[in-house]
Amino acid sequence: MFTAFFYLLRARGLYVSLNEWMTLLEALQKGLHQSSFTGFYYLCRSVLVKSETDFDKFDGAFLEFFKDMEFTDALPQELLDWLENPKETPSDTFDMERAMQNERLSQQEIQRMFLERLDEQKEEHNGGSYWVGTGGVSVFGNSGFSPRGIRVGGEGGKRRAFQVASERKFRDFRQDNTLDTRQFQMAFRRLRQFSAQIDEAKTEFDIDGTIQKTCDNAGTLNIVYDRPRKNTVKVMLLMDSGGSMDYYSRLCSALFQAVNKSSHFKDLQVFYFHNCIYSKIYTDPYLRPSSAISTEWILHNISSEYKVIIVGDAQMEPSELLEGSYYHYGARDEISGIEWLTRFREKYPHLVWLNPSERPYWGGWWAKTYDIINKDFDMHDLTLEGINNALKKLMVNR
Repeated sequence: MFTAFFYLLRARGLYVSLNEWMTLLEALQKGLHQSSFTGFYYLCRSVLVKSETDFDKFDGAFLEFFKDMEFTDALPQELLDWLENPKETPSDTFDMERAMQNERLSQQEIQRMFLERLDEQKEEHNGGSYWVGTGGVSVFGNSGFSPRGIRVGGEGGKRRAFQVASERKFRDFRQDNTLDTRQFQMAFRRLRQFSAQIDEAKTEFDIDGTIQKTCDNAGTLNIVYDRPRKNTVKVMLLMDSGGSMDYYSRLCSALFQAVNKSSHFKDLQVFYFHNCIYSKIYTDPYLRPSSAISTEWILHNISSEYKVIIVGDAQMEPSELLEGSYYHYGARDEISGIEWLTRFREKYPHLVWLNPSERPYWGGWWAKTYDIINKDFDMHDLTLEGINNALKKLMVNR
């Protein structure tokens, strides 16, 4: 019966070879799935799927074949029962300072702490900052306000979790449109329209001109040459890294690869920030202090001819965006995030914002900052349609 899964995968467009199938069977014999249904899923995906672009096909086939499979949860059922119905907790009782400190915790620290809590916890907790529960600012549980953590039970909404414990949804988070590096590259070809024809001899074969002249000449071939184009496009890419953006890491990675591989730019400058642009931004996505660079230096030294693309979900605690004297990554910033963003908009007339997230429907902090930035900046969805619209904006002389 299990062999039918092999044929289903091939029928759904996945080119699984016999060698790969035998490798999977050998891995199962060695117990690499750890006797877990979830482990079995990830083992199958890692062995049988050759490209991330096929994840959706695999997830659909896996769900189709194993939809009636019964399995037990890895987490204690009593704990899951506690978390089934989130408790309402007034937001003004939360320790927001503690919540923002959670952002500095690494994934490894949070995962280690989670295992410790599972051993220690004996009763239900809600609205706190330490135990697994609902509401509150703890990095474990659901329906809370921590900017990062592990969701346990409940429904996803704020997309702050970097991991979901006990979730059994074997499908990609995007079902409407699969975006890959190739599609992004095709979209960025629109920036060719910025290329300028240089004043040199006509040595470049003009296909459109040749076709037109040949047609005008009753079909007799008439080859046309034109002056070569010189690539004049200069792009600055500023990407939000970490926190809620971890949810979109695969999508943003495809975007970065497309921009980085593109041959349509005369120059490309890539920088990273967390949540909002402040007095320092970074040259690596891990925001290491050694990679920090002064934002003032960028504004003074990178000319206004650059086309600026900001990528971020525009969601953060409002004080990060609206207030100065904000302590961020080891340095106190006396200038508010919105002022830094405004300086960029004033310096660079060709600036767009690409957002991988929809407007938060739950309101609160993140909807407020999203609305402020969306109102003041030319924001587009991080989809093919959104990118095409954004690039059209970049090509318009303002």
